Amino acid sequence: MHDYHLIPLGWLLRQHGHANRMGFFLHIPWPPTRLLVALPDHRRLVESLFAYDVVGFQTEEWLESFRHYVTHEMDGTLGPDDEITLGARTIRAIACPIGVDAKEFIAAANGKAAKSAQMRMLESGVGRSLIVGVDRLDYSKGLEERFAGYERFLQKNPDRRALVYMLQIAPPSRSAVKSYRDIREHLDAMSGRINGEYANIDWVPIRYVNQGYGRDVLAGVYRAARIGLVTPLRDGMNLVAKEYVAAQDPYDPGVLILSRFAGAAAQLPEALLINPYSADDIADAIDRALRMPRAERRERWQAMFDNVRTQDVIWWRRRFTDALQAAALEA
Repeated sequence: MHDYHLIPLGWLLRQHGHANRMGFFLHIPWPPTRLLVALPDHRRLVESLFAYDVVGFQTEEWLESFRHYVTHEMDGTLGPDDEITLGARTIRAIACPIGVDAKEFIAAANGKAAKSAQMRMLESGVGRSLIVGVDRLDYSKGLEERFAGYERFLQKNPDRRALVYMLQIAPPSRSAVKSYRDIREHLDAMSGRINGEYANIDWVPIRYVNQGYGRDVLAGVYRAARIGLVTPLRDGMNLVAKEYVAAQDPYDPGVLILSRFAGAAAQLPEALLINPYSADDIADAIDRALRMPRAERRERWQAMFDNVRTQDVIWWRRRFTDALQAAALEA
């Protein structure tokens, strides 16, 4: 079972007599104990996770938060091999960061559609450095803070304004929900104001697009970008960061600017890690990325690429299912 919507499903299946192996993977962050206790029925929610044999989290930080709650709020005990016992139930709780299909994405980045998209971006940019962001239109992605950080860069570097441009791809999500409509309205207003204040007759600082594109096209856009801007306020993993790394030209890679509050930051420390709430942090990272020499860009990219390639989605699946099989054998 996957993600928070289905946390109680394992418990319900056990009530119906299902005795087979079951695992649960949480794609979002697990909250610290001080926040989780504010949730109604938090204890019952956590108890339901003990219906599974294996529970997986994206990072060691989320796993440690889960362990802290179980041991401090429920008197659970920790055992060897990632075991946690609560009453009569013992489960395995593991950190198991999800990856991308690296082999497929690397191939896509070298395919015909990607090369066409890359050339379109390079030609339309007329020599300017591209900064790209690709996110669902969601409050957790920090898009308003990202626009504010980019604007701060424009303010602090007037001599470099026309040398860069930002492409933000943000397909709408949950359009029927008012809070999501509000986000879109705010971003529409921010992008319009920034473009109106800083643009000139042959350049606009932001290209803001509210539609989605296929992975092969995105791979070409990523490869054309000097900077990948991935700045969620909080994220379980964020696979855009890994896709950006996978798509880069090994000879002349771009620079990943990554929120330290994304799960991917634990695996990709060679990115420029920033506080997404700080406009100055974002602006300074953009400036540093644009000035970074090729040798440093290649060194940082190679370390990240090695992780993306080895700990891919196949590695993630095998790590979880191996733990699930081992837990069932022990039981």
